[in-house]
Amino acid sequence: MRLYKVSERDISSAVESPDISTKEENRMVAMKNFQDKFSGYPLKVVYEMVEKEIFVVTVYPLKRKVWR
Repeated sequence: MRLYKVSERDISSAVESPDISTKEENRMVAMKNFQDKFSGYPLKVVYEMVEKEIFVVTVYPLKRKVWR
């Protein structure tokens, strides 16, 4: 989070209202594009849900501006 200057608010926003949400094995992936942040790249949040608790695995801006 420090490397890319991602705040907890950015992560919460991506998880609660993602532009795209998918499931990879037992993990959820949320992607959200933020205006004026991360040089225009979408933020990718990989997390797990365990008994209604969210555990963030990794967070980083994608290196592509367009994703599937």
